[in-house]
Amino acid sequence: MTDTSGPFAPGFVERPYWWDAAPPTPAEAPLSDSVEVAIIGGGIAGLSTALELGRNGVKALVIDREAIGWGASSRNGGALSGAGGLGKVRSDLVEAFGAKFVAELVEEGESAFENFEALVAREGLDCDFVRCGRFVGAHAPKAMEGLKRRAELVNATGSEQAFLIPRERVAEEIATDRFHGGMVLHRAGSLHPGKYVRSLAQAAARQGATLIGGVELRGYRRAADGAFALETSRGPVRARHLMLATNGYTGGATPWHRRRLVPVASYMIATEEIGEERVRRALPKLRVYGDTKKVLYYFRPSPDYRRILFGGRASFVNADTRHSAETLHRFMVDLIPDLAGVKLTHSWKGNVAFAFDMMPHVGVEDGVHYAMACNGSGVVTMTHFGQVAAQQILGGSNRVSAFARLKFKTVPLYDGRPWFMPFIGMAYQLRDRLDGWRLREGR
Repeated sequence: MTDTSGPFAPGFVERPYWWDAAPPTPAEAPLSDSVEVAIIGGGIAGLSTALELGRNGVKALVIDREAIGWGASSRNGGALSGAGGLGKVRSDLVEAFGAKFVAELVEEGESAFENFEALVAREGLDCDFVRCGRFVGAHAPKAMEGLKRRAELVNATGSEQAFLIPRERVAEEIATDRFHGGMVLHRAGSLHPGKYVRSLAQAAARQGATLIGGVELRGYRRAADGAFALETSRGPVRARHLMLATNGYTGGATPWHRRRLVPVASYMIATEEIGEERVRRALPKLRVYGDTKKVLYYFRPSPDYRRILFGGRASFVNADTRHSAETLHRFMVDLIPDLAGVKLTHSWKGNVAFAFDMMPHVGVEDGVHYAMACNGSGVVTMTHFGQVAAQQILGGSNRVSAFARLKFKTVPLYDGRPWFMPFIGMAYQLRDRLDGWRLREGR
């Protein structure tokens, strides 16, 4: 009998796999009309800010127009890295920013990963965290030069945490013949993002934060005394300090920030359970994985090692998650042929946000604090930026973040609606094809 179900397993659902174990839950509480700090956005950055403020005696209000943790914070791939993620989308950091400044960025990125591990242990966060390392596959021979530069940036800190893998040894990392070599980052890991954002919210609440979902910011203005008058869907709120952590879901109420962010949908699928033996056959080291293409893939084993989670830019328009699942399944099997015939149980998407300089940003503009533009690599970065933002609100720290010194730029006539993404997507796909990355004949 012909299989007419396509790649879909019985019971296939269009929602994040992570929500099976840790679904976002509505957070209800009275909305005070006056608070010390109002944080807009109930994801990792906002919750990290609230936790750090609470540990220093300041109780914050966190609001989100959806449930707390509903956005990309519980939809991402759960891959973690330090400074190794800085060069994921650009390899000309030294030319762009100068060697000395880049060294500061790298050192801070590496320290952020160490601090993340310490945070998980200190707060007892139940999130399936494991330090497993990351493998980045070179999609074309010339991509190895970019990986070499990235490894040199990381290793310049003296930690020697990155090394190159020649093509003849790729099979030790992944069961594919599609990569021309790769790079392994030792300071990298994985977690369950649904559990992480839930545990982070619980930790922030223990430190006195008030978390409320279903509340939308509709606008704000600066009062004469420097405080902020917020208009929300549940009434006015006065806040001495205002923090924005909305990233890929930044709306029209904050136009300055919206004009500096390019929201992009990222798509993921989860396979049916195939057993640890077969997962190890495909991904022998059980790391987190990515590649160097413009239209990149990212993938990993599930925390229980029984299935594979695979993500990428399945579409540069707002595609439905059933259609994107078929595309990602095709990509996955083309990359790892041993997964042919494996069905899918989940498909979902979430918005990431890019800055025009392809760098993450934290800082303050006209009194408004922000942490944004994770560029698709945000779990460690946004946790760190939440701590940085909290210290800024508290009056500073002994060391100013290097990332806070980056200029957060926009381009003329851009209003936050990325009409140009389909054209960029076509250009990226053409670039990948010119580099030699083509689907096998007949796909």
